[in-house]
Amino acid sequence: MNILVTGGAGYIGSVVVEQLAQAGETVVVFDNLYQGHKHAVHPQATFIQGDLANRADIEAVFKAHAIEAVMHFASHTLVGESMAKPFLYLGENVTNALNLLQAAVENGVRKFVLSSTANLFDDPEKIPIAATERIVPGSPYGESKFIIERYLHWLDKIYDFRFAALRYFNAAGATPERGEDHHPELHLIPIVLEVARGKREKLIVFGDDYDTPDGTCIRDYVHVLDLAQAHILALHALNRGSRTYNLGNGKGYSIMELVQTARAVTGRPIPVEIGPRRPGDPDILIADSERIRQELGWQPQYPGLRSIIESAWAWHQKYPDGYEG
Repeated sequence: MNILVTGGAGYIGSVVVEQLAQAGETVVVFDNLYQGHKHAVHPQATFIQGDLANRADIEAVFKAHAIEAVMHFASHTLVGESMAKPFLYLGENVTNALNLLQAAVENGVRKFVLSSTANLFDDPEKIPIAATERIVPGSPYGESKFIIERYLHWLDKIYDFRFAALRYFNAAGATPERGEDHHPELHLIPIVLEVARGKREKLIVFGDDYDTPDGTCIRDYVHVLDLAQAHILALHALNRGSRTYNLGNGKGYSIMELVQTARAVTGRPIPVEIGPRRPGDPDILIADSERIRQELGWQPQYPGLRSIIESAWAWHQKYPDGYEG
């Protein structure tokens, strides 16, 4: 199958491309390299630098490569930034996706996998959070993904356009060749490992008075390889209809549990300072992934926090300066 992966030079997208290529699929990566890295693209994939804001760029890809399915990762993804720059998210995320969807429909493509987000669930009524939970986006970022999901709903009804929307929680970990390399880095596990590597003096923990056993927030972490496998399973299930899934391990870990595990893995002290709470951080966020487990047989292969951190630590040790080092 000829598969277009937008954002395939980014963290999660590059791992999905790696897995698709290893499975023998023909992969075309489309990325503007705003957050991605050309060196992260699997050598068997065709890389095209372009921007979804430019309809001509994306139209040319569909025409030249006989695309049969799309996986869409390209997006602005920072919750905090979206609160400061809402038009960037409600504008570019949405209009770029619309450009992509229109090009797909006009070129006869009817299979689409969306990288969505757990930020759709800012006020869950029940924990763990099921795919049937009411949607209350927690930011303009979450709202942008919800708008795209609604586009997909209508394209399914009108054009028989089959889609999977995968709402995942905290992606983490690495493969031997592909890991997390953001500038600046804002994700917890790589930040903790930056402290372990001496690139940061300490970890600031935002609050220790939450309603959890140790007072720090509890979150669900899922290995990036397990996410990749979920995307591939979802793609191959589209012949049986559109679908929406929440993705996580179903088990939460507190920030301090994560720090203690990282200390054990790295053998480094990892100093911690307790800072003030950040507005809007819930006590606990855990995914209920039972639907994808039952329907597609998805089973995380790296459910433990230690294995996730070990894989990330190994990648950072191998690539201490990231992709561009």
